Amino acid sequence: MDQTTHPKRILVIDDNKEAADITAELLRMNGYAAEVAYSGLPGLDTARTYQPDVVLLDLGMPGMDGYQVAGALRALPDFDDAALIAFTAWGDPVTRQRVRDTGFDGHVVKPASLDNILTAIANGLQERVLLQSRAA
Repeated sequence: MDQTTHPKRILVIDDNKEAADITAELLRMNGYAAEVAYSGLPGLDTARTYQPDVVLLDLGMPGMDGYQVAGALRALPDFDDAALIAFTAWGDPVTRQRVRDTGFDGHVVKPASLDNILTAIANGLQERVLLQSRAA
């Protein structure tokens, strides 16, 4: 992946601190800049200041869940270009449909291989580019 101009910024929001930290470290090892937040509301605050290109977002968090975070991000014009990837243990058809309906660009079921995560990120970024070109 060519990120010589600037590495893509990824925000991992997950209440499982160990999983979030490991995921962020693996992303850094693959040329991305990565930050973490361990719950929904701090994740929103971090997103506003960090301005990520991609958000890997756990769905099942206490307090503000991933669907609520995604809805809040999609309501902000600054996040039109950001790819949202559901990063969750839930992969049933009802969850997958709700993820699509909420405005996510991808869905990765944990535990996931690094290849699956990287592919979802690349596809999510490409989806955002396509959506923006259609809107222009």
